[in-house]
Amino acid sequence: MPSTCWTVYLLRCRDGSLYTGITNDLARRLALHESGKASAYTRSRRPLALAYHELRPDRGSALKREAALR
Repeated sequence: MPSTCWTVYLLRCRDGSLYTGITNDLARRLALHESGKASAYTRSRRPLALAYHELRPDRGSALKREAALR
């Protein structure tokens, strides 16, 4: 179920690269990545591992943090 908090996350891809994203439902988003339905970038780089995540109070601050991590 979506949360009022947002999560900024980093995925470690099979080729060693990192993918960053934001979501308000981390479990659902990770399942979408693993099924190949979330991102063209991660679709061809599975399997994936969650490398890092942090909670942010709102979408705006999550977007800013995502940009800083990139």
